[in-house]
Amino acid sequence: MPPGSRKVAITGVALADCGRVDDATPYALHAQAARRALADAGLDRSLVDGLASAGTGTLAPVEIAEYLGLRPTWVDSTSVGGATWEVMAAHAADAIAAGHANAVLLVYGSTARADIRAGRRTGTLSFGARGPLQFEVPYGHTLIAKYAMAARRHMIEHGTTIEQLAQIAVQARANAALNPEAMFRDPITVDDVLSGPMIADPFTKLHCCIRSDGGAAVLLAAEEYVRDCRTAPVWVLGTGEYVSHVSMSEWPDFTVSPAAVSGRLAFERAGVRPEEIELAQIYDAFTYMTLVTLEDLGFCAKGEGGAFVEKGRLKAEGGDLPVNTDGGGLSAQHPGMRGLFLLVEAVRQLRGEAGARQVRRPDGSAPRLAVASGTGGWFCSSGTVVLGR
Repeated sequence: MPPGSRKVAITGVALADCGRVDDATPYALHAQAARRALADAGLDRSLVDGLASAGTGTLAPVEIAEYLGLRPTWVDSTSVGGATWEVMAAHAADAIAAGHANAVLLVYGSTARADIRAGRRTGTLSFGARGPLQFEVPYGHTLIAKYAMAARRHMIEHGTTIEQLAQIAVQARANAALNPEAMFRDPITVDDVLSGPMIADPFTKLHCCIRSDGGAAVLLAAEEYVRDCRTAPVWVLGTGEYVSHVSMSEWPDFTVSPAAVSGRLAFERAGVRPEEIELAQIYDAFTYMTLVTLEDLGFCAKGEGGAFVEKGRLKAEGGDLPVNTDGGGLSAQHPGMRGLFLLVEAVRQLRGEAGARQVRRPDGSAPRLAVASGTGGWFCSSGTVVLGR
């Protein structure tokens, strides 16, 4: 088979224990997720010759490979925040297509919540004060403040309301209510969101993602391995990646996220249009991330995101474009770099394995096309993956 011509499928996905996990290390969560993903695929770990990992240890892929008992000949440790896993999936798909690897495992585990609870670490208000960040950190410009400022810019320029942003949190919780693995499942209202404690204007607590423990794994493999798998393949149709800025002063437009570029590239390479997509998994550390990413992926015009998210459009049950069908980072789980969870949920939906939250086509079948779009930093990076069955 000529180099670059192999099709690539996601053949196994799994979550480690998520939510409140006080008795496991990040390494244990990596191993748990990896074992479950391999079991899901029905493939032996001896076939895994590629590993992608970030966020744990000094030499992330090396340490994780050793812990898992793997000796990969292809590795990736790209770390671009929440977009890491979609970018890694793009790299892995390219490597497999080119014949540089046959089966690549993407794996992540974090005890972010348990570590704070046990006093092993504190909350992350800043990523540091070196390099370009030295010009912002002294003024109290924390991570959440960057997102809040961008949201306020969108509200000023396009008339987006805080109630519309709150609708995103409400619908995420409605999806989480259908997911037995979600950390928070009790219904909330727009009034609940608006009346919560202020974190960074205009964000109250429920506009912000939860902090949890957890892990996830995704196995990508070349097409010739699909016949040996236990599950139906979900094909990687197209990918895109883009980095925008790190200094807020270098961000040309606070109302445009890097998904505007990564999404366009992914759709072009997949040969599909946004209007053909049946569900979307979008990084949602804050409600505004969902809204602006929907615009930039082309699901609605710039400035129309507020109206688009109203009237239950994002719900798994009956929504026009179900988004974050597991409850997302706002309600299901958010142990750190959550992008890998987006791929897991997209695959489960395309396979028809999502239980009560399963999205259905008019004929009752599972959807055929989905997109997962991760965002890193403070809209600094984006990775988008189009999947189909």
